[in-house]
Amino acid sequence: MLVAMSDATLTHHERRHATARTLLRLTIPAVVIGAMCAVLLWVIDEAAEGVTHVLWDWIPEVGGFDAESWWWPIIVLTLAGAAVGTIIRYAPGHGGYDSATTELVAPPLPLKALPGIAAALIVSLGAGVSLGPESPIISIAVGLSVWGLARIVPNATAGQILLVAGAGMIGAMFGSPVAAALLLTEMVSGAGRQGLLWDRLFAPVAAAASGAVVAMWLGVAFIPGNLSDYAGPGWADLYVGIPIALAAAFASLVGARLMPPLWHLLRRFPNPIVFTTIGGLLVGLLGAIGGPLTLFKGAAESGELVATAAEYSFWGLLFLAVIKVAALTVSAAAGFRGGRIFPAVFIGVAFGLAGHSLAPDSSLALALAAGAAGSILAIGRDGWLALFMGVAMVGDVAVLPSLCVIVLPVWLIVTSGPEMLVHGAKVPANAGHQPPE
Repeated sequence: MLVAMSDATLTHHERRHATARTLLRLTIPAVVIGAMCAVLLWVIDEAAEGVTHVLWDWIPEVGGFDAESWWWPIIVLTLAGAAVGTIIRYAPGHGGYDSATTELVAPPLPLKALPGIAAALIVSLGAGVSLGPESPIISIAVGLSVWGLARIVPNATAGQILLVAGAGMIGAMFGSPVAAALLLTEMVSGAGRQGLLWDRLFAPVAAAASGAVVAMWLGVAFIPGNLSDYAGPGWADLYVGIPIALAAAFASLVGARLMPPLWHLLRRFPNPIVFTTIGGLLVGLLGAIGGPLTLFKGAAESGELVATAAEYSFWGLLFLAVIKVAALTVSAAAGFRGGRIFPAVFIGVAFGLAGHSLAPDSSLALALAAGAAGSILAIGRDGWLALFMGVAMVGDVAVLPSLCVIVLPVWLIVTSGPEMLVHGAKVPANAGHQPPE
């Protein structure tokens, strides 16, 4: 991404001008990739909404029954599990990476694998599996970008394109280039001899900004909250926010502890049609217990929960949070394609509302931000993302100073806790790509 600096005769000023020209040449393809990411996110979202409409609106209406009947989520999620398992078993590329075994941004996959990834993701999202779109949709964006840019910019490496495409999709999903810059800072940290950090982030941030703007225009980006009850930092923030964040993180770590053993247990059935169908049945049962609010990726459901929080007691909110943790854990372990950040937002919101119900005189904005930061920190293992999403949840940057303090004790627990990731997994044949060592 940076211009070579092998010519020792160049002055520092000349080298910086050469670098600036290189960065400018990267801007146009980066902006195009970012816009493509936003359009791709919109297409996947619209397709998933179509599946949701058919399964949760049209069929119940035609059949003359209530979609919230306790038995309907069981049927829908079981059939979705069978469908995703069939895609993984027979589609070229086997539905891409097993989301439980790979990080948010994974190495590029061949073009032929992308339709299978998209199909598995659309079915998962549309049926109501408790996963977000993050990891698979980034794989699709990266694959398309590598395929396209290889013909336009032949000297661009796969690593460079991966960084730009990943940033573009992150910017589109979270509606802000800041989210992408913060997430990618750790990926490209320690630049040292490779140049200035912002030289390496220039094209990714351009892609993220383009993705965010187009995604906001298309209405598919994460929409920040707008709570205005926060009066400013105070000591109350700590004795209210820290317990909420710790509780959300602890519950999320329980899910992280249980996910790998469940993953291995389900993989005793080597055929993905079997283990995803079993997973779908389990998620459906959890949906029947917790209600439709505990299904789906969790972004819209978080807003609905905040709007209807008065209808729930402390124990009712805690119950929803625990069911969502269980649904996320099973969804991730069962081979469904999707990410874990958006479900983590719902978990944090539920814990934030539960904590606020015990201290109603405290700030609701601070409680929600603390809960979201705690769950995301435990599940996503990224402090920057936890802080960003905590602030974005409430739309008030004034909570940031207190939130920076709140996440410190949480990180002390999280850093030595389990990850919601299967390390060193031997992925069964026809059940997704083996992650790189």
